Parts: sequence; C-alpha cells; structure tokens
Amino acid sequence: MSNFHSKIWPVVIVGGGVVGCAIARRFALCGVSVLLLEKGKDILSGASKANSALLHTAYDAKHNTLELHCIQRGRREYLSIMDDLNLPMLETGAVLTAELPEQMDKLVEIQDSAHRNGVEATKLLNKKQLKQRMPAIHSKFIGGLLIEGENVIDPWSTPLAYITQAVRNGATVKCSCEVQEGILQNGNWILKTSDGEIRAITVINASGIYGDQVEQIRATPKFKIKPRKGQFIVFDKTASSLIKTILLQIPTPKTKGVVIAPTIFGNVIVGPTAEEQENREDTSVSQETLHQLLEYTHQTVPALARHSITASYAGIRPATENSDYQIDCYPNEQWISVSGIRSSGLTSALGIAQYVANLYEKNFSRMKSPDNILSATVPNLAEHCTRPYQAGGHGEIVCHCERVTRVEIENAISSPVPAQDISGLKRRTRCLMGRCQGFYCSWRIWQLTANKIHWPKNLQLDVNDV
Repeated sequence: MSNFHSKIWPVVIVGGGVVGCAIARRFALCGVSVLLLEKGKDILSGASKANSALLHTAYDAKHNTLELHCIQRGRREYLSIMDDLNLPMLETGAVLTAELPEQMDKLVEIQDSAHRNGVEATKLLNKKQLKQRMPAIHSKFIGGLLIEGENVIDPWSTPLAYITQAVRNGATVKCSCEVQEGILQNGNWILKTSDGEIRAITVINASGIYGDQVEQIRATPKFKIKPRKGQFIVFDKTASSLIKTILLQIPTPKTKGVVIAPTIFGNVIVGPTAEEQENREDTSVSQETLHQLLEYTHQTVPALARHSITASYAGIRPATENSDYQIDCYPNEQWISVSGIRSSGLTSALGIAQYVANLYEKNFSRMKSPDNILSATVPNLAEHCTRPYQAGGHGEIVCHCERVTRVEIENAISSPVPAQDISGLKRRTRCLMGRCQGFYCSWRIWQLTANKIHWPKNLQLDVNDV
C-alpha cells in the first residue's frame, strides 16, 4: 500500500474548485497536512471552470449574511496577496444601467444598500455622464450607478495560484479521485474512492455541484443542490475597445443578470443566463438562448454587432434553496460542509477559507503556521500585462491566436500542479482558446503533450496521418 493510501490525513478536502483550492492553501499555510481530492481529471473541472471572472465588492449582497462576510474578507485578502502570486487585475469599475425613471429610483435603493455594506465608492450617473463613461452604450439608457472596485481578474490562474502555494507548503492534490462512500470508524473517516480507500481525521466537503451527494456520506444534508446553468458568449479581441467598464443589469433575487464585460484576456464576455435544470453535467448551449444573449447585447452596445464571436460556453452554478452560503461544522462527525457557493465564489473563496479555518480551530484542533512559508507565482495570462511571448527565451509561438509559447506549454505540464488534461492545459495557457479554436495549433500542441496529458478521444490525432 502506498504512503498516499496508508497515511491518516489530518484533513481531506473533497472538491478541487476555487473554494477547495483556497481552503487547501489556508490550511497548508497554517501547518496542516492536507489532501485535496478532485473527481475530475484536473482542478477546476466543475463549476469553477466557467464564470464571469469578476472581483466583487459585495455592493448587492444581502446584509448580515455569511456571503457578505466572506466576499469582503476574500476581496481584502486577494488584494493583499495578488502581487506576491503574480495575479493580475483589470481595474474597470462597473455600471448598473437604467432605461426608465423607476429604474433610476431602484438604483438609488441599490446605492443605499451598497453603503450599508460598506461599499462607499459609488456614484449615480445621468445620461451624459453615462455616455462619457461608456461611449458605445445605446442612447436609450438614461443613467446608471457606478460601482468603483468591481474589477476583472483571471478566473483560472487565481485558484491555480492558491493550490500551487498550498502544494509548495506541503499539501497534496489527487485528481481523478471520486469520493463514493465513507464511514467514520474509531475516530477516523474511511473514504472509499475511485482510487482506493483514503483515511482522514476531518473531512471538508467543498464539492460544489455534487455537494449534497457527498454530504449524504455524513448524514441527510440540510440543503439540496439546484443546478443553475449560465450560458456565455465571447467576442473577439477586436471588440475590446468598446467595453472598458463592466455593464450590469439591475439584479433580481434569482440572478445578478447578464453582464457585458472585458476579460483579462482581451476579449469581451456576455452572460450568464440563469436556467434551472436537474442535470448536473449538461453544459450544452442552445442556439435560441445564444440568440437572446446576442439580441440583448446589440440592444445594449449596438457596435458589438460588427464584431465576431470567438466562442460560446456554459457553466453550472451550485445554487441551493437557500439564499445564503451553507457552511456548517459537525464536530461529532469530524466534518465541515461548504456548499451553496454561487457566482460570488471566485471573490469569496479566500474569505470562505478563513471562515472554515476558524471553524476547524474552534471545534477540532489549533493550528500553527510554519516558520518558513513558501510563496508561489503563476504565469501571467493577462493581455494588459507583459506576456511571455514578449520576452526572450520562450521558444516558438505555438498558438498564434493567443500567442502561447512552447515554454508555457512545457511549464504547464511540469509545474507543481501540472495540467492533467487538455482542458487544464487550456486554462493554464490559453492555448486552443483563440479565434481559430485550435484549427491551426492542435497538431503542434498534440506533439508537445500527447503522452503527458489526457486528450479526449474525439480530439486525439494520429501521427500516421501527418
């Protein structure tokens, strides 16, 4: 039996999304030997792989909620560590738009609510001021509410940085390892997984879209995951000059609405929708829904109609019947449940990790940070910062649409948390994600990675064909 299976882990985290990665980092920095299990072939295989990549201020979070608490703490910690981890941020601000006088009244209410949440950097804009801020916006809009501090970050490098620092400080990651059953026996959890039995003293369930199913290992969960699909459109980089500020709809109890925003990669993104469904795996896109997104986009920023679409995709958010996060500790069962983390999870992940660490110390064991904490950096993928292709020694440019170099590909499959499949490689480098969607670069990337990462059968190439 390998050490991996024979060891009794102090903490096992189930779920390798942004929240699981942030929790692993927090525990590793506190000196706890932690194992993170992810059922997918790579981290971010679930809900975290598809989001709108915004760093929120919590201007619209409900007062006195755990979500508000975690967003605020998570945002503060992100801003304090982003430079050390080489994480970028595009300072854009956001504007909620109004077409009707009653909507302007609603914006006043939102501003008052934002102030109660401690978000003071807001400003009501009249039609002229809105047009000055967003020249390309449709003339039908009569005003808006500016929220400074709503910015754009890298949705994939951020959790990668968290788990990389965790690994550098002693954490272990195991992908393709689905937790199927478990029993608490003689003070230890015995978890049956798709890769054998794993023993743990404490389990942290951060399994996102499958949170209620994993929770059943402990007991009947207090919540039910209600999958909510969000479809997105990505416009070509030529559209980036039109969108310098995030455009938001007035939120509803169900959704924050459709966002039109620049991305850290130089594109423009539109979405998400909010569609309830039973299937936890269905990330298909529908032509009808995409058409509706396009129609809304053209009615909001008409000039976007002259720009091409690079890609469309969908993600699933792990909503529950509750409006707040579901984070609970069960001391007698040596278990912490972290569920119901929706679209704000990218911002709140570090705050959630702090909250979970406090629960652990209060109910299980004190933690002590090691004397020497190791840092970690991830490669820059942001278009507004210096990219590797702009420096020397990067080797050939493999993906010309996204200007991804051979050295970036090689580093991604040999890093402390290496890419395990082609989707993970995309998220670490941006290869195959440009305008040609891999038409020109697939073969070269296959040559560099074929025996080192998993490629789906429908994407595998035959060397005898070339």
